[in-house]
Amino acid sequence: MTSVVRKAVFPAAGLGTRFLPATKAQPKEMLPLVDKPIIQYGVEEAVASGVSNIILVTGRGKNAIEDHFDVSAELETFLESRGKIEQLEEIRAISSMINLSYVRQGEPLGLGHAVLVTEAMVAGEPFAVILGDDVIDADPPALKQMIDVFNRAGGPVIAVERVPEDQVSSYGIVDVEPAPELGRGVFRIKDLVEKPPRDEAPSNLAIIGRYILTPDIFDALRETARDRSGEIQLTNGMKRLLKSRPLYAYEIDGVRHDTGNKLGFLKAVVYFALKRPDLAGPFREYLETLNLTRVSKS
Repeated sequence: MTSVVRKAVFPAAGLGTRFLPATKAQPKEMLPLVDKPIIQYGVEEAVASGVSNIILVTGRGKNAIEDHFDVSAELETFLESRGKIEQLEEIRAISSMINLSYVRQGEPLGLGHAVLVTEAMVAGEPFAVILGDDVIDADPPALKQMIDVFNRAGGPVIAVERVPEDQVSSYGIVDVEPAPELGRGVFRIKDLVEKPPRDEAPSNLAIIGRYILTPDIFDALRETARDRSGEIQLTNGMKRLLKSRPLYAYEIDGVRHDTGNKLGFLKAVVYFALKRPDLAGPFREYLETLNLTRVSKS
């Protein structure tokens, strides 16, 4: 069994109900941030971190994701015939940068179940889990930072971020102790609590959408009871795994955008548009011309 992280799992079987009606006929993962779908940001992060074997957990109606990362011979021929070489190279890069595998989740039974259905494809190796909703701008990439921690710690690593205390009940929260010998921002996990009340939260370190897990998580998930909604929660599976081995939390050095809600998505669009050399200037000028008082009343 290799100890190198070579595979990344992307759970993408959710229905995207927060973005209805836009997601009635297209996956939420394909909503564009400027000119790239949300999921492509996570895939590019994985590739930039040295992980090019992508396992996509899909469900009904997710064919657009598969098509996006597949070869489009007709489109390539069209772009080439029109001399649009820059766009042609960009399109070809999308299909050539990864080795993509698919597995159907079947029923939407939670994030833990989505991870569990990838067991055969993971094939006994350590692996990453990337939740596409969390788009992280970081240098080095967030996943690369975590792989470095994994290589030092030799155990599962969970990405965390400090959140305001009035938001802790919306996240899985970790109870930790510092692990300075493993580097800045690394903690040993003492406990994990799923969406605790504010006055019961052990910290304000919230679990965000990046994990590096080891194959023993699958046995832990099989032994994890379903919650009240009938789902298998990954946090509960990791809590069970903690009984048999150390787990580590790492505070990502970067800017995270939660595109899984409308406000977070809009903030991300503005953020990434302002990072684009071809758009930043005119877009900033446009924003400065807005009469926000008038807009808010219209």
